[in-house]
Amino acid sequence: MKNIRNFCIIAHIDHGKSTLADRLLEFTHTISDRDMQAQVLDDMDLEREKGITIKSHAIQITYPFKGESYTLNLIDTPGHVDFSYEVSRALAACEGALLLVDASQGIQAQTISNLYLAIDNNLEIIPVINKIDMDGAMIEEVKDQIVELIGCKPETILLASAKSGIGIEEILAAIVGRIPAPSGNVDAPLQALIFDSVFNSFRGIIIYYRIMNGSLKKGDKIQFASTRTEHFADEVGVLKLTMTAKDEVKTGDVGYIITGIKNAKEVKVGDTITLANNPAEMIKGFEEVKPMVFAGIFPVETDAFEELRDCMDKLQLNDASLTFELETSQALGFGFRCGFLGMLHMEIIQERLEREFNQTVITTVPNVSFIAHTSKGDTITVNNPTEMPDPTKLESIEEPFIKAQIVTHADYIGNIMTLCLGRRGIIVNQSYLTATRVELTFELPLTEIVFDFYDKLKSSTRGYASFDYHPIGYRVSDIVKMDILLNAEKVDALSALIHRGRAQDFGRKLCEKLKELLPRQQFQIVIQAAIGAKIVSRENISAMRKDVTAKCYGGDISRKRKLLEKQKEGKKRMKQIGNVEVPQEAFLAVLKLD
Repeated sequence: MKNIRNFCIIAHIDHGKSTLADRLLEFTHTISDRDMQAQVLDDMDLEREKGITIKSHAIQITYPFKGESYTLNLIDTPGHVDFSYEVSRALAACEGALLLVDASQGIQAQTISNLYLAIDNNLEIIPVINKIDMDGAMIEEVKDQIVELIGCKPETILLASAKSGIGIEEILAAIVGRIPAPSGNVDAPLQALIFDSVFNSFRGIIIYYRIMNGSLKKGDKIQFASTRTEHFADEVGVLKLTMTAKDEVKTGDVGYIITGIKNAKEVKVGDTITLANNPAEMIKGFEEVKPMVFAGIFPVETDAFEELRDCMDKLQLNDASLTFELETSQALGFGFRCGFLGMLHMEIIQERLEREFNQTVITTVPNVSFIAHTSKGDTITVNNPTEMPDPTKLESIEEPFIKAQIVTHADYIGNIMTLCLGRRGIIVNQSYLTATRVELTFELPLTEIVFDFYDKLKSSTRGYASFDYHPIGYRVSDIVKMDILLNAEKVDALSALIHRGRAQDFGRKLCEKLKELLPRQQFQIVIQAAIGAKIVSRENISAMRKDVTAKCYGGDISRKRKLLEKQKEGKKRMKQIGNVEVPQEAFLAVLKLD
């Protein structure tokens, strides 16, 4: 056990984290030339296409150092703010972390956020400056930033280039020398913390864990501490490039277990595995995930609901930050109300449902959770516009606020101020990290950053800004429910909860967008945005008409008028019985109003 080191890599989204992981594996001969490819741990198609890490990936490395063989358990963590829950779970399974900072960009807001998570978990931090061979590398400046941030000595900061392979040996030596060996007792009762799980259609649920105390053998009868359900360990092993079976996994190791469980609800991330004949106490797991953005996911075909439910269960196993509950919609039928950590997370879930499970789904307008206080003194949590109480019975409504940290170049302070203050933001602090880099702290309503805030921030700073946020509670606000009516019928899937000051502008833009996207029918379609009984915007889609007067080549005008009146009556009758089909693009139109 003294020769085991458990560590993870924490960095911003584009600091070359995956490339460094590849180099560590290559240097220690964990992967052969045959397996060698860029982003070897990012095995999901989406990860490769977008160039980001979505899932934490654990892998075991064997490294000979000064005549002894060391086992290094590496977890490659995501860098985007939407996947911070993945990072927190990886940190709980480690004793140390590599803090990776880009030599040309310096410290980013998300890196600071992940660093604080690591410090809270009492991890040994090894600072590494990456991309030192780039033309724009500011090595001394970045060193000063790291020293100021974590209070380390400049000589303890390692210099590396993952792309060129510079400094990889020094990083491995620092991991062995600085990160402590796992503490735990091999002879104590088994305690294994579950930090991840995946679903395999042939073998059932594969559980990933870190053994805190005791050991786990093949054939042992195990028990889950929270549910008290018992199963046999059909196969145990460690996580190399592929799963490698072993007869026994001991204290300090990160491994997997296959028990043949098929039901996703039996396995919970953060639970503790113990032995059925000698159960131990449950380890303190992870905080329950707090969704930031809510949206409805519905099958296109109502018959596919049960199939979608199974797919959501399997996807939740692989992504513990996804939460969902049953929901019904007048327009879309049965579906799920899902909670996401952010807009990228929502986009990834939708993509994975379509790619991995062949599910074609409709996603409704994203919104956040509000707290409504009624005149009777009741408190209602409103996750969905349909749950909003009647305005006549409403005393007040509170919306969630976040504290946003933005690290940027000093040239873009004005652009960021304009953007944040235009989104009802309040500036809290402004501090210079260096002469050219500044950290801005704002308090913002979560509703204002849900849609396109991150895209706007990147475009207004030419990409030279990083953004991180965390919730700070609820505040009273003037929130109203806006309904979209098609031919005087409400489309509940397009309803939104919005601040009164932005409602008219939002309603006008949405009606204009729907006019472009809704296909023309044989009858006129009236699109209206309404707050209660007040119509704030209206657009008309004219009916497709046939030239019924073409055959009137002469005679009295009353002949033409008679034909046009007859057509008008037909259109009126058609409008009464006709349905307006709303395409999927219309539901997503709300996200792209600008």
